[in-house]
Amino acid sequence: MAVSLRFRDLLIRRLMAPTPQGLSLSLRPMSSNAQEEAPKEAPDHSYESLRVTAAQKHILHVQLNRPEKRNAINRACWREMVECFSKIAQDPDCRAVVISGAGKLFTSGIDLMDMASDILQPQGDDVARISWQLHNLISRYQESFNVIEKCPKPVIAAIHGGCIGAGVDLVTACDIRYCAQDAFFQVKEVDIGLAADVGTLQRLPKVIGNQSLVNELAFTSRKMMADEALGSGLVSRVFPNKEDMLEAAFTLAEEISTKSPVAVQSTKVNLIYSRNHSVAEGLNYMATWNMSMLQTQDIVKSVQAALEKKDLKSVNFSKL
Repeated sequence: MAVSLRFRDLLIRRLMAPTPQGLSLSLRPMSSNAQEEAPKEAPDHSYESLRVTAAQKHILHVQLNRPEKRNAINRACWREMVECFSKIAQDPDCRAVVISGAGKLFTSGIDLMDMASDILQPQGDDVARISWQLHNLISRYQESFNVIEKCPKPVIAAIHGGCIGAGVDLVTACDIRYCAQDAFFQVKEVDIGLAADVGTLQRLPKVIGNQSLVNELAFTSRKMMADEALGSGLVSRVFPNKEDMLEAAFTLAEEISTKSPVAVQSTKVNLIYSRNHSVAEGLNYMATWNMSMLQTQDIVKSVQAALEKKDLKSVNFSKL
């Protein structure tokens, strides 16, 4: 007991002693996963089906947040995805986004019970008017994932458990995909009597570059497991569990957020443009784009940091 008391007194004296100039001492406990503060809700992002939090500086975390419904995508989610990513696109503080699913899986796809009347009982007096309404409906649903692609901030999909039906449409609109070992991907639409109509058939062939495999997945609705997804190029990394995957996704987002936002967002815009155009058209677009973007102060700041062997984290880039 006496030894313990002497040790305690010695520790207290050490802690209370003056610190050398230039150093600061904090008695707060060191941060750890267990002790870190819960992420704060992002301002101006209040939704019924999504949860948006400020995960780290310049990084937003968007969660599909209907775990009790296996994150099935309902009317509210279709609408709120547009609102959410339109706001993120205009948020000058945000430089990267991670999107994931709350609960046991990423998403089970569309909420058939919620959307049955829209699909099975469309409004209209005749075939032409019913068709017009369905066209408008499908176009609105397509925009729910188009906004992810249009958003100039890089979006990282972190997928665990099932990514079914509309989930594949969603993640193929993202820029980078990580998954956990328990993840699987399923183009499920043929099993409910329709063709995938909000992005999978258009984006998946370009993502994995294997039309035969895309056809197989889309015609049969078979599951693509994590290792096959990695081998095909659908995801770039596979992790043992959800926790490790999310940690890696946020680490990647943090790395991206240290770069010039002008450079990163310009890169995304031009990668997407070039995907859908010839090399010549892409180069011409790039030249037109960079004739203004090359005038940014971010180049001077980045080069100066490199010459001084400083980490880009220390560079204060202006908001964009």
